Amino acid sequence: MRRWWKRLFYAGGIALFIGSASLTTYCAWNVYMYSGVGEEKTLAKAKDTYHFVLVPEELDNDYWRLVEKGAKAAARELDVDLEYIGPRQANIDEHLRILKKAAAAKVDGIITQGLTEVEFVPVINEIVDKNIPVLTIDTDAPTSRRVGYIGTDNYYAGFIAGRALVEDTQGMVNVAIITGSLTAVHQQQRVRGFRDAVKNEKRIRIVAVEESHITRVQAAEKTYTILKKHPEVNAFYGTSALDAIGIARVVEQFHREQETYIIGFDTLPETIEYLQKGTIEATVVQEPYEMGYRAVKMMADIVAGHDVPAITNTETKVIRKEDLPLRPARNYEVKTP
Repeated sequence: MRRWWKRLFYAGGIALFIGSASLTTYCAWNVYMYSGVGEEKTLAKAKDTYHFVLVPEELDNDYWRLVEKGAKAAARELDVDLEYIGPRQANIDEHLRILKKAAAAKVDGIITQGLTEVEFVPVINEIVDKNIPVLTIDTDAPTSRRVGYIGTDNYYAGFIAGRALVEDTQGMVNVAIITGSLTAVHQQQRVRGFRDAVKNEKRIRIVAVEESHITRVQAAEKTYTILKKHPEVNAFYGTSALDAIGIARVVEQFHREQETYIIGFDTLPETIEYLQKGTIEATVVQEPYEMGYRAVKMMADIVAGHDVPAITNTETKVIRKEDLPLRPARNYEVKTP
């Protein structure tokens, strides 16, 4: 009798152990399955949100802040993540490093410039080889495998600047050009367009071309040096957003506002102030907000598998004091998004 009781006790213990183990296994499996489903949902949600990167030439430049403003407006509409990151001051090496870092992070698309053919084309091609589409903005890299370009026709912009100078001046004109960069493609195109626009005008002579490195200070320093070396200069052409501002400061210091014609680029607040005063006679207007806005929209089309045009030029025109105020304001009012 005692043996039977012991056997029954052992059998019950074993059954209880098996039942407990089964229940534990069942609960663990359900927890695992629940967490797995949650993880899949999280990953699916992450994949539904594209991650684009906009890399400007100069992060805190007011012109690029307008590009950022437009790009972020489009990103909000499309519910995509947009990262705006670039060099604090124009620096090609730093720019390229940031592009490579974005590619290494396996973002869904990169929007940037093609500032120089030698440095930028290989990097753009390397990124595209990793199945990451690249759109160029503001400055094209047509020999690269970028998917498309959106922005100003920089040669045309330089050409209409030259024609504006021809129309606005009389008599002998000795012109000095201050350019943001001697090596950046878009700056070269703006100089070339200007030269072609005035080359058949015998009364117009280009006497100097100097580089500002896209800073007000160096634009002013180069203007000072030019006026000391070439006092006959009575006209200036600035090819980047900050050049005409630096030129205007020095021209006012020399009290030569009445006898010096200045044409620049873009509509930064200081540029508009000098335009209203009459120190700057004219400026070439681009559409930075539209560039950023349309670039993000186009990148979304690209990653969705749609065809996009190889080149999309935004509007470019010359404005003078009588054209103020400018509309639509979103292309000209600098406010950080």
